[in-house]
Amino acid sequence: MNRLHKLLIIVLLGLSGAVAAQDKPTYQLVLDADFSGTKASSVSIERGIRTALAQQNNMAGGYKFELVLRNHHGSAPRSRKNLKQVVANPRALAVFSGLHSPPLLANRSYINNNKILLLDPWAAASPITRGQDKENWIFRLSVDDAKAGYVIANAASKEGFKRPYLLLEKTGWGRANNQTMVKALSALGIEPVGISWFNWGLGIHGAKINLRNIYNSGADVIFLVANATEGKTYADAILALEPELRLPIRSHWGITGGDFVNHIDDFLKAPQQLQFIQTKFSFITQPQSKRGIEVFELAQRLFGDIKSTSDIKAQTGFIHAYDLTKILLSAIEQVTLSGDVIADRVAIHHALENLESEVEGLIKTYRKPFSPVTNDAPDGHEALSLPDYLMGYYGTNNDVILLK
Repeated sequence: MNRLHKLLIIVLLGLSGAVAAQDKPTYQLVLDADFSGTKASSVSIERGIRTALAQQNNMAGGYKFELVLRNHHGSAPRSRKNLKQVVANPRALAVFSGLHSPPLLANRSYINNNKILLLDPWAAASPITRGQDKENWIFRLSVDDAKAGYVIANAASKEGFKRPYLLLEKTGWGRANNQTMVKALSALGIEPVGISWFNWGLGIHGAKINLRNIYNSGADVIFLVANATEGKTYADAILALEPELRLPIRSHWGITGGDFVNHIDDFLKAPQQLQFIQTKFSFITQPQSKRGIEVFELAQRLFGDIKSTSDIKAQTGFIHAYDLTKILLSAIEQVTLSGDVIADRVAIHHALENLESEVEGLIKTYRKPFSPVTNDAPDGHEALSLPDYLMGYYGTNNDVILLK
């Protein structure tokens, strides 16, 4: 065989390899979230995913990936409809969820029983990654309400508060926080002065009545569990009250998922007045890590409206989604994708629980972030733990500032 023949064979083999790569299907990652009521959090999650994908040219395991958006409007039935479409879609490899816990709580068994690979970068209700199903297919990198109540209670206790009042939305998320907060306070020798519940769509009149009743109970601080929509209502109600009736608030982070910050003034931007739980990374913290600088500069190139770090709204959604996507991509690289979406989901699920490579994220470097969930290891599908949480507050320019 002469040199020309050898060269021809090499060229033909190269062309056949390129054709084979082109023949592979483009896999989809689906973001099933609320792009209506809590749009800021969903857009933030979307951009975190897109940024992590862009770092690998939207490729993993030899396959091209694209992100598909689905809007469930915060509705569990709408989310179920979207999940059914995923089950029927031979290109949908995994699903990212959004801010709301109720859709995940309502559809948890459906997700697990249908082996839907679901990644949670925000929703915090503790039962989401736990349950009685035979298998567990939901992986979370976010605040976990099994721990959030302890962070909020311990921080408030260190500030000297002794008479907290629990103000909770009437959902599975609110009920989960009620249990954890009561336990956390009990461990500190504290009992809540009272507990009040509110529904989605609360009006300012009802909010003002609740706040007056809480003040009259003798409470010295309010533990709030609310999303941005009801958070705005309570913010408006607080600012409408006489100044002497305004109690400090220590909140879950649900309020940060929308345009809540546009409804507060300098009074509620003071850390002594309003604080909320966060995770240990922010793009505005200085000095910034090398990874943080690289990711932010890439986000600037990808999204034209990001000029400064303040332009990433609901930053935790971006941060968690970025880290979770990096972990997912590492798991995909650990397996050999077959193009059979069902088999590939199973392989990636196993890889996530047995990740071999370290993953450098924004919050930290992850070493085996997930493991199988058992009675003895209920946190197996939780990538974060207590040392990864702290409290934050809004600065005067609407940035979230982390408290050390």
